[in-house]
Amino acid sequence: MGIGGISIWQLLIVLVIVLLLFGTKRLKNIGSDLGNAVKGFKGAMKEGDEADKQRLEKADEESVIEGEVNRKEREKS
Repeated sequence: MGIGGISIWQLLIVLVIVLLLFGTKRLKNIGSDLGNAVKGFKGAMKEGDEADKQRLEKADEESVIEGEVNRKEREKS
């Protein structure tokens, strides 16, 4: 049994061929680069979420202030 009809032996043969073509040093560099890319993507997503949160908090504050101004204007009338 394998993944999607591919046996474990077929996966091992593919792995050996990839190792022979690229070498372990190059594969290590590719893995490292891929890991850094994933970390960068996660960091950017976190920064985006924080920016959205700050934008929403600012909008809430502005709506509260606007509501207070409108209430005071109505009280004056």
